[in-house]
Amino acid sequence: MLNNLLAAIFFSLLIHYIIFLLRIFNGLSKLKKSKPKNVSDEFISVIIPFRNESENILANLKSIEEQEYPKNKFEILYVNDSSEDNSVEHILKNRTLENIKVINVPKDFSTNAHKKRAVRYGIENSTGEIIVTTDADCIYEKEWLKTLLNNFDNQTGFISGPVEFIENEKLFSKIQKLEFAGLVLTGAGLIGAKHPTICNAANIAYRKNVFELVNGFNDNMNFSSGDDEFLMQKIAKDTAYKVKFSLEENSIVKTNANKTVRDFYHQRKRWASKGLFYSDNTLVLKLIMIYLFHVGLVIQLAIAIILSSYFWITLSISIVLKLITEFMIMNKGRKILFRKLSLSTFLFTEFLQIPYIIFAGLMGSFGNILWKDRRLTR
Repeated sequence: MLNNLLAAIFFSLLIHYIIFLLRIFNGLSKLKKSKPKNVSDEFISVIIPFRNESENILANLKSIEEQEYPKNKFEILYVNDSSEDNSVEHILKNRTLENIKVINVPKDFSTNAHKKRAVRYGIENSTGEIIVTTDADCIYEKEWLKTLLNNFDNQTGFISGPVEFIENEKLFSKIQKLEFAGLVLTGAGLIGAKHPTICNAANIAYRKNVFELVNGFNDNMNFSSGDDEFLMQKIAKDTAYKVKFSLEENSIVKTNANKTVRDFYHQRKRWASKGLFYSDNTLVLKLIMIYLFHVGLVIQLAIAIILSSYFWITLSISIVLKLITEFMIMNKGRKILFRKLSLSTFLFTEFLQIPYIIFAGLMGSFGNILWKDRRLTR
């Protein structure tokens, strides 16, 4: 009797997770590429918050300056969030364009919000009708800005763009690139399915008047992260504006993978820290069930070893269906966006993903967060 009850619970979680994955797959199929159009008359403000980015800032600056977009149609605002290195000096000494500015966030400005406070301060000091945010450790194709903005029309309020890790020969880098591509494709598929849930602030754009319409970050300034997802979800839920995903390769933003397992852990822990605080309670419940599905895999393994071999069957079915459906998503993503993505580490990455999701999700929900040498509360 107990075995049947547990099996029913595990299979219920499995069915929910597979339905979730199929929604992503179908959403990816519904995404469409934007059509090239003339440069809009709307002025653009590109906001780049940074803190202690001296190792990356010059490559970012060079990449920004090479954008094939009319220089009189956009501004670049580097927003310094209390850097303690020579990042600011690097920008000021090496910038060559007049539309590049550096502004400093006052120390007493929204002190608990950190990166979000830098973005907000940048918006308050911007002149653009459309806001684009990215990170100081990113590099871009020359047509990145133009391609991303091609997705806007009068009905569109928010654009989520793709982000990709730069791969090197190390196995850890390859695993991160594949796993991160999966997260980006998840966000893209959910947007295609008209359930915008996750995105990445390294590559998003939105109308300033829509940002103001939903009161910006005002209801979540106490969170150290969430400048991307909270905003996207509010625009999708509370306005008639559309949320889109940019499917063009030229709109991909690239950044370096984490150098160490510790950095990877803290990054994922930070990302997981906001999931329980989404305003949509149904979405929160769905995320909890996905988390419990992964916990259930470990529990099934333990029960199969200690108590009953019956659960080898339930575990095998769960893992096989998970692998097949997630491979479908990754293969679809490789065809429509990440064309050079290698799936050679797929199986290895899949099995490593289970314990990291469990641990990072738990610690992100209840522990403190380390970011840019700061120990933060949620």
